[in-house]
Amino acid sequence: MLPITLRQIQVFESVARHLSHSRAAAELYLSQPAISMQIKQVEETCGLTLFESASKKLFLTEAGREMLHYSRTILQQVRDLEAALDEMKGLERGQLSIAVVSTANYFMAQLLAKFIQTHPGIQVSLHVANRDSVLLQLTDNLANFAIMGLPTGNSEMDAHPFMDNPLVIIASPTHPLATRNRISPAELARETFVLREQGSGTRRVIERYFDQHDLPMPRSMEMDSNEAIKQCVQAGIGLGIISRHAIELKLETARLHVLDVEGFPIVRDWYIVHRKNKRLSLAAQAFKQFLMTEAAELTSLAKAG
Repeated sequence: MLPITLRQIQVFESVARHLSHSRAAAELYLSQPAISMQIKQVEETCGLTLFESASKKLFLTEAGREMLHYSRTILQQVRDLEAALDEMKGLERGQLSIAVVSTANYFMAQLLAKFIQTHPGIQVSLHVANRDSVLLQLTDNLANFAIMGLPTGNSEMDAHPFMDNPLVIIASPTHPLATRNRISPAELARETFVLREQGSGTRRVIERYFDQHDLPMPRSMEMDSNEAIKQCVQAGIGLGIISRHAIELKLETARLHVLDVEGFPIVRDWYIVHRKNKRLSLAAQAFKQFLMTEAAELTSLAKAG
């Protein structure tokens, strides 16, 4: 059996990640026939079918899923080797992949712009997703770091807090509570809330808040994004709980109002997370140090806001 080449592994991983020959071709600057030929050769070498097609959609077979697991490990080892050799040459370059939860993206874009300016030799990619997808990026070795809340109960992850994450209650500026001071938990419990899905960090916070005050959860509507929550709150549908970092622009344009509620803001932490067993390249070390250095300034700005 002929060995599978590194290029074939790269092609397979791209097709498996996108579940699309055309997207893999665009990513790798190859033609679709070239992609198809490489996949065919890999399957012939393995003696197993790696993909199956149904309703014009591509799916991984059991063998394909196993192949993907090892392909990602091999490609990451190659990237680690390249980074190690660059470090031996005294070079600060390479690739850095960062996965962030959607709320953190409001401040991460600005931070990354500054990081790229000071480290032009490092190529940075940013993946924005929900909490589960961000953790999966780390687990599958697709991201060097995740920016998120504390990944509780995951012993494989190393998490370092770097900045306060103040959670606030927001309302439309025309809401009757917008002019009130020291709103009590009992008053809040009579309102309708617009919340993220079950299991989300902010939802757990508001559930715990009412439980601590021996109050039932108020009526609520469920939304799948912070943007949807902000739009509904702005329209007067209900109140929301959200990170202060996610609403600065709308506060400046007076489209949302932070309520003065007893016990709020509730301050949690933002964490930079990476796998414990993952060797940090020079580029990764530079980013982690940069983020920790910038944390004090970001926290002071959030408190001033």
